Amino acid sequence: MSAPRAPGVSPVDEPGTGRAALDLHVVDHPLAQHKLTCLRDRHTPVALFRSTVRELGRLLAFAASTDLPLSTRAIDTPLAPMQAPWVDESRLMVVPVLRAGLPLAEAFCELMPSAAVGHVGVYRDASARPVEYLVKLPPPVPVAPTRCFVVDPMLATGNSAAHVIDVMVAHGHPLSEIRMVAILAAPEGLDLLGRRFPGLTVHVVAIDDRLDANAYIVPGLGDAGDRMFGTGH
Repeated sequence: MSAPRAPGVSPVDEPGTGRAALDLHVVDHPLAQHKLTCLRDRHTPVALFRSTVRELGRLLAFAASTDLPLSTRAIDTPLAPMQAPWVDESRLMVVPVLRAGLPLAEAFCELMPSAAVGHVGVYRDASARPVEYLVKLPPPVPVAPTRCFVVDPMLATGNSAAHVIDVMVAHGHPLSEIRMVAILAAPEGLDLLGRRFPGLTVHVVAIDDRLDANAYIVPGLGDAGDRMFGTGH
């Protein structure tokens, strides 16, 4: 007998059909997997959970930024002038999905301190559908596109992520410049994103087995926001 289907998740005709349309990257570095185990452990205290999310965020930021465009600028080293590589951080934006995405955004901003930061607030209703309560995004920079990192620890049904990506596109950010970054993903959420946004680049630390009847990732790590902020889980 198959497991009950989570609310808000549409059936997938063939397993992986949607997922195959994504540019999907799994950050399987040993340190990333080690830190994920710390998050999965139900006995990990709030402070350690939150700091570990930030540590994983730095690893994810490194992985998700490997294709950033590089320019050069003239500098003087102590020994000689040179044309040195640099990233124009004015073309970067980090968008945490509130509230659970905040520690991940902090980690990204440690590596990209001049990046703009936008916020999108979304919560799940009783049917696991996204309800938007806040959108605060800097305007797109003219001439060159802005690389946008949408960060949320959990990609479960995919509905909230899809809503945020729709918001980004509606604000003038091309899909090709959006990166979806999560710690854990469920196959159902990846399939939904692949069907909705073919070609979207997604970075995760692990893909778990499935969603349960309440739209929680299994084996997962519980409710990331509650565990980060000590509000019960």
